[in-house]
Formats: sequence, structure tokens, C-alpha cells
Amino acid sequence: MLKGKIEIHNRVSMGSPFNGKNDMLDLIYTPGVAFVAKEISNNKKLAYDYTSKWNNVAIVCDGTRVLGLGDIGPEGAIPVMEGKSVLFKALGDINAFPLCIDTKDKEEIIRFVKAIQPVFGAVNIEDIESPKVLEIVERLQKDLSIPVFHDDQHGTAIIALAGLLNALRLLQKRIDSIRVVIAGAGSAGYGIFRILKEAGCRSIVVTDSQGAIYQNRPKGIESPYKKEMANETNPMKLSGSLADVIKGADVFIGVSGKARLINKEMVQSMNSNPIVFALSNPDPEILPSDAMEGGARIVATGRSDFANQVNNAVVFPAILRSLLDLRVKSLSEDMLVSVATAIADMVDSNHLKYDYIIPKVDDPRIIHIVTDTLKNAIQRHLDKKMR
Repeated sequence: MLKGKIEIHNRVSMGSPFNGKNDMLDLIYTPGVAFVAKEISNNKKLAYDYTSKWNNVAIVCDGTRVLGLGDIGPEGAIPVMEGKSVLFKALGDINAFPLCIDTKDKEEIIRFVKAIQPVFGAVNIEDIESPKVLEIVERLQKDLSIPVFHDDQHGTAIIALAGLLNALRLLQKRIDSIRVVIAGAGSAGYGIFRILKEAGCRSIVVTDSQGAIYQNRPKGIESPYKKEMANETNPMKLSGSLADVIKGADVFIGVSGKARLINKEMVQSMNSNPIVFALSNPDPEILPSDAMEGGARIVATGRSDFANQVNNAVVFPAILRSLLDLRVKSLSEDMLVSVATAIADMVDSNHLKYDYIIPKVDDPRIIHIVTDTLKNAIQRHLDKKMR
């Protein structure tokens, strides 16, 4: 859109001068603001009460892994981050600031986020290449006093599990008795593998550009995150290409960023009533029409112009709203599963259909359900600690 999608508006009015005096201006700026500034300097937590910190989210991106477009630079990333800012405001009433920065250096990115921490209530890391981004998130979650949410990892994982739970309900299959193939071992693939494992999935195979990841694969699993996937997935030690390991699988989840990665013949080789989630944007791993021709019973993409939009936009405004309101610093895997289950349960049996397995992005119930779910999950966590 010309001239961008976002702008800043004041929450207070300057008012009109009366007898040459403007009391509101005196209050919001000098001299009145000095009192508030001094109080906050003595107690930093007061920034949540007297500034916009409580409702500010920084969207930090270096432009190295934007959608399925790859490394398009920080300027190229701005339209995407502005779009996310619109969704944050429209769906979560959050002030989100797109901070697309001109550095690819991991340490510089970490220092930048630490330096801007005072004005934000939370940080959303977005569209930074893997595995660099996974280490960035891990370190920031340890070092910052505010929550760090990685949408590509956590948001995609939540919504993928929510959609899968409902797809399995329709097909009367159990998550602990299916085989799932994940194409893509970056942030999204890593997040999905972890949440599926937490949810009870016993047979997961993750593939990258070199094929199936398995324990002691000769090369291509040097990062600690791929090593974790190698050690904790693929119990049958399947090897070979994606075309090899998709045979007999119940579920395909594509987060590879590669269009037309699979074809209808590969779908035909899957188990009966296969589920295909081709989630890469803007171009999915397979078009829904081709997947259906290959025999897919349920198909989802990340796009709004097809049925079953399994996109993290359903999740991230509600998650960040909850993190800001509850002042939660981090989310455990079991909390993510709880949120995914709650979102799946929003689609009751009367409305659950092959082309409707997930709530719409703008469903007003999501904010309240996610917040209540996290409140209960946090309380359970605290109760366990006290025992």
C-alpha cells in the first residue's frame, strides 16, 4: 500500500489554551513530566503504569528469511512487518513497532534487542534465518526481563498442532499412532517437531535439503537444533529423500519455503486418508487442488484464499496480548500444547468439516480463550512448584 500501513496516534489530547495557559501541555510535557520521570527512575516497574511500555511490542527482523522469499534485506521486510503490526493492533490492540535492522550479525542483533528493552513490554523475533535465530531467541529469553516470542517457531507450531488435532478428530485417528513427515528443518520445523513430541506424537520424520534427518547422519546435522531433531525423531531411522520417507506417512507438514516441493504422486504414496498441510507462504509446497487429486482427505495452507488457513496470524496477536497482560516471561512446551488444544476446541463438532478445521484469523473469541488458557496453565505450573 502506498505510504505504508501504519502510523502513530496520541492517546491524549494537548487540549486548548485557556487564558494563555495550557494545563494539559504542562502535564504531558514540561514541567509536569519531570515528576513521573523521576518516579520511574527510582522504580523501573512504574514504566508499565505511566508509559506505553505495557502495550508495546518490538518486531525485530533482519530480513534474511522473509516468508518464502528468502534474504530480501531489511527494507524488503518492512511491508511484511508493517502487516504484522496491523494485525497486532486490529486483533490484539497492541502497539507493534517494525524494527527491520541493517545487520545480519548474531551478536549485534542480540545487543540491539537488549538495548531497546526499556521501552517495550515484549519482543517478537521474526523472519531471521535459521539456525542463527534459534540461538538468538534462546539467549534473549535468558537475558531479558521481558518475554521473547518467536513467531516463526512458536506461533506456527501452535496453529499447526491445533489444525492437526481437528483433522485427526475428523478422520478418527490418534496422534500417538500416526507418522508425520515435516519438510523443513528451520525455525518452523523445529517448533513443530517439539510441540508434536510434547503432544504425544511418537513417529516424526523431519527432512531438510539433504533428505531425512536421522541419528548419526554423516553430514548436515552440525547445529545443536538439528542434532536434537536427529536424536529425538525418526525412530525407524528412515533415510533418503522426501519422496522416500513420505511413503506410508499419515501427515505431511510443509514449512520448507519451497513451492511445489511435493506432487500428487507423492501424496498418493501416503497412508489412506492423508492429511496435507502445505504451509509455506506465499507459495505452498503443493496446491490444494493437486493434493486433493492425489487423494488428500484434508488440506491446509497458510493462505487466506484457500480453505483451512493454518497461519500463525491466528495465534500471535492473542499470545502477545496474553504475555503483556499476564507479565509472563516465557512459555513452556506444555503451555503451547494447552493453547493449541484450546484453539482446536473452538471448532465444535457441529461446525468441524474437512474444509473448516481451524478458527478464522479474526475470530473475537481467540483473545479471551488464549488468555484464560495461559492463566490456568501458569497456575498449574506454580502449583507443581509448590508441591
